[in-house]
Amino acid sequence: MSDSVAVGLVGAGPWAGMVHAPTLAAGPATRLAGVWARRAEASAELAGRYGAPAFERIEELFDACEAVAFSVPPDVQAGLAVRAARAGKAVLLEKPLAMDLDGARRTAEAVAEAGVVSQMVFTLRYSRAARAFLARVRDLDPFGGYGAFVSSALSGGPFATPWRREKGALLDLGPHIVDLLDASLGRVAGVRAHGDPLGWLGLTLEHEGGAVSQASVSMAGNGELPPAHVEVYGRNGYARLDWSQLGDDAFATMVAEFAAAVRGGPAPALDAAHGLRIQEILASAEAQLAAG
Repeated sequence: MSDSVAVGLVGAGPWAGMVHAPTLAAGPATRLAGVWARRAEASAELAGRYGAPAFERIEELFDACEAVAFSVPPDVQAGLAVRAARAGKAVLLEKPLAMDLDGARRTAEAVAEAGVVSQMVFTLRYSRAARAFLARVRDLDPFGGYGAFVSSALSGGPFATPWRREKGALLDLGPHIVDLLDASLGRVAGVRAHGDPLGWLGLTLEHEGGAVSQASVSMAGNGELPPAHVEVYGRNGYARLDWSQLGDDAFATMVAEFAAAVRGGPAPALDAAHGLRIQEILASAEAQLAAG
């Protein structure tokens, strides 16, 4: 497709190979313009699967694309996304935006200063199931909710990466749950945290308008685990979103909407500024945990 957006991919790890590269290459709204990763052999292997070039220097990737998708650890993303934005490239950003709040602020500020399109990979939010859930929630007059996300990532496997082993569930699973509760019950105005990000972590969220919600997240599970879910209670009823309801449409929809925004369509609501706001909530929780 001649009008497809040329997207360069930064990163060649498991998530990039499982999701980013095949979706970007599949089009029709995008084409994979190339891959850059810190390990040249990994970028060459992934790019070769889709007939795309692998670049030795990230500046060469920038020259070959209109937009950049990131699939790297948060601390790496923060620095490279600033460079991409300053090069005038639209950015598709993983959550969390950065490893710490300072990095998240620098990234969001660079995006705003450059005036480029940005979109966060809050994958669940782009699914038909999640959108139907949020539409239902608006009619409930909600006053409270609960979310739970328990995984076995720390037990091993492709996602037991160094940054997840260091930061745990707060920065990996927390963004998904906090973002959905924020969308369901109103902007989060305050958070209280207790527990251990490497064990079991509990968050109490206070929302603008008076609603209150709780979230439980852990990456220390094992065995057969139930799907993550969010529940919302209101004066007009109840709604539940179960991760098992989510189809395979979410990432393709997200990429198509990102491409449309790059071509002058509606600006993404889940942009870098939104990612920063979610990270501010997580940073407040992290500070409370550090203070004991």
